[in-house]
Amino acid sequence: MQFSYLVTWVHTDPAARISAAELERIAAIVETTPALRRSRLYTPESADDFYTQDGPSPIFAIQLDYDTVFDLEAPIAQGGHLQALATASLPSLAGCRVEQQAMLRRPFPVADAQARVPAGALPCQFLVHYPGHALDFDEWINYYLTHHPQIMFDFPGVREIEIFTRIDWLDAMPWPRVHYMQRNKLMFDSAQAITEAMHSPVRHAMRQDFERFPPFKGSNIHHPMATRTKVFA
Repeated sequence: MQFSYLVTWVHTDPAARISAAELERIAAIVETTPALRRSRLYTPESADDFYTQDGPSPIFAIQLDYDTVFDLEAPIAQGGHLQALATASLPSLAGCRVEQQAMLRRPFPVADAQARVPAGALPCQFLVHYPGHALDFDEWINYYLTHHPQIMFDFPGVREIEIFTRIDWLDAMPWPRVHYMQRNKLMFDSAQAITEAMHSPVRHAMRQDFERFPPFKGSNIHHPMATRTKVFA
């Protein structure tokens, strides 16, 4: 599971939510995608970070994980399985700005990956993306990958760390591409657990490391999202 296809829907109304029926319609399409290894459906949550306030989370997002880039590209090609997602009747998402990107997914170890989520609840991911660009990307990404996830490891209650880096990819989906230079994602048991982690001493250590990053333009955007996961054999 080393390649991820990421799509985000951003609604003009920050209070808007996808309907339960449409969420199930999307899940039915996504979960029958050939060669899919793991799907994640994201819906908005709220959490507090000591350093950043990036506004409401997107109304919806998906992460589809594959073993190879060829497996990723096939369902988003002309006539591919996921064209059904682009043409489905989804009134809740009408008028959204949609972004898509394919990336290499890099998982990193955590001290305790066992989620402790109450029955009927969903774990929460802290999704981060870097929309700008580094003055020297090779220097920047080498520093980031050898320093920042090692600090993330110390967050209390972190269950998963994933960092995504850019690739070139082929698709025939109708949505605009984005080319964010990097994304990362931390999973916790709940939005409250994110808030507690983002007010812990580890968050201050993260900020100190952020200030040592090689020069880059732009900032980073953080959004908490409830996460529905399905893993496929």
